[in-house]
Amino acid sequence: MNMLLPPPILTADRQAEVRIVSPSGRIQPEYIDGAKRLLTEWGLYPTEGRFAREAYGRFAGTPEQRAADLQAAIDDPSVQAIWCSRGGYGLAQIIDRIDFTPLHRQPKWLIGFSDITVLHNALSRAGVCSLHAIMAKHLCELAANSQPVTLLKDILAGHMPQYHVPPHPLNRYGEASGRLAGGNLSVLMGLRGSAFDADYDGALLFIEDVSERPYHVDRMMQNLRLSGIFTRITGLVIGQFSHIEEDPQMLASTYELIARTAEDYTLPVCFNFPVGHVEENLPLIVGAHARLQVNGDGALLSYEK
Repeated sequence: MNMLLPPPILTADRQAEVRIVSPSGRIQPEYIDGAKRLLTEWGLYPTEGRFAREAYGRFAGTPEQRAADLQAAIDDPSVQAIWCSRGGYGLAQIIDRIDFTPLHRQPKWLIGFSDITVLHNALSRAGVCSLHAIMAKHLCELAANSQPVTLLKDILAGHMPQYHVPPHPLNRYGEASGRLAGGNLSVLMGLRGSAFDADYDGALLFIEDVSERPYHVDRMMQNLRLSGIFTRITGLVIGQFSHIEEDPQMLASTYELIARTAEDYTLPVCFNFPVGHVEENLPLIVGAHARLQVNGDGALLSYEK
């Protein structure tokens, strides 16, 4: 499938409209306010979904409200990018209500991570690249010159980054290329067997997670192994598994558990990539064709034209 790459939105000749939506968990309104101020400083025109500030239990509105906001942002031809305010939980409840076909006529950036992994998978299935990157809260809290912010701005201006990651003792050397796929491991597991499951064939897979027990992580990795995913992907990028309390009864660290599941396969593997629920959460273009090189100097992830 030829993936559609949305055009740059940070350009000198126009003020692109960016719609902030909340398709998952409810968000503190001040984060939306702060994100809108910053995006305005960038030269963008931020707007927000009708229900972006709603609260319905742990969700940002009812399923109907959240789906309506997301669909409106997709349908509106004046919107050039859709920025999710936060993750949390909730997209699995509404993803099958969304029509992505307007994006075939007008590709636009969809930005977010964590629960937004659901949307990244759906968009990839629809043939549109998207941005696994920081959201409204992080725009407010991170320094303007931090890497997650500056690299994200570079991508939105049309410049493809490349990332060098220091060596890690669990790395597996080699080179691979493929369409970048993945996101939050728990969310990916929640989509297994559905129409929105990741397309693993020929993919460079990246994964991250937060606040999971080590045996939960191992269970999910064993699912990938037992279902033959490691025979279908070309390479593996292990991001940050943060806020995890190691379990000595597992007889291995979380990273070691992950490494063991892939040890019988000839895959290049990069550990400790700066992506996930951490401050150094670098943007990745889901669906774009990328190359992974892992050797004694570390790992290099770059995008191919």
